[in-house]
Amino acid sequence: MRALVIVLILIAFPVSAHELWIEPIDYQPPQDGKLEAHIVNGQNFKGFRLSYLPRKFQTFLVVNQAGALPVKGRIGNQPALRQDAVSDGLQIVVYQSTPDTLSYSKFEKFQVFADHKDFADARTRHLARGLPEKDFREVYSRFSKSLISVGSGAGEDAKTGLETEFVAIDNPYVDDLSDGMRVQLFYKSEVRVDAQVELFERQPGGEAMVTMHRTDVHGIVTLPVRAGFEYMIDAVVLREPNAQTAKDTGAVWETLWANMTFMVPAR
Repeated sequence: MRALVIVLILIAFPVSAHELWIEPIDYQPPQDGKLEAHIVNGQNFKGFRLSYLPRKFQTFLVVNQAGALPVKGRIGNQPALRQDAVSDGLQIVVYQSTPDTLSYSKFEKFQVFADHKDFADARTRHLARGLPEKDFREVYSRFSKSLISVGSGAGEDAKTGLETEFVAIDNPYVDDLSDGMRVQLFYKSEVRVDAQVELFERQPGGEAMVTMHRTDVHGIVTLPVRAGFEYMIDAVVLREPNAQTAKDTGAVWETLWANMTFMVPAR
């Protein structure tokens, strides 16, 4: 039985509860084609497409057999990624945003986010630190990846140095996924055990469905996937910001968002 399906007409979450993902125009371009992808901010596979703006990201790379190549473009370009697909095999697109902040006028709004992202102890932690229950700030950063198949699609995902990230154990374009797709979740190079992973599933042109899953003792989650569907996964770290970050931003909480997109081809 599939995990609990969450209907997508949900409570309207604060802006910080929105995902930021890499949305390829074509998950399987030919080797003589283009790598093209939008950077999208929103939820449930619906959102606003962001332009190529270097001030908004710290890292924007395509990792393949040729190495880690910076994504270059003109300011304001859409799609944000548009370059020749010069290398056969699996392409790993990596994007790390610059930190941004969000203000909460009251704790209840923060609690909605915390409950959705599986931080049931958020209020206890908040009060234990003597923090105000209104007019406080969060700083957040996004760590997004996308798997794109060029030509054969052969190859493996790998850790790319992001502070938190998913690493696909299975290659969705070439491996047998009849028993699910295995993905491992990391934070500070260590596996995240018993962490919530949100899976968004969308058939081209359709609405997204959402299921919740958890990593095991090895930080691995096995995702139920189907041929012909596009997927996004998301997991969030909630932590106290270090002293310098708190001073620079005025934030009392920090969130780190790991995200990955991929497609399972129709067989």
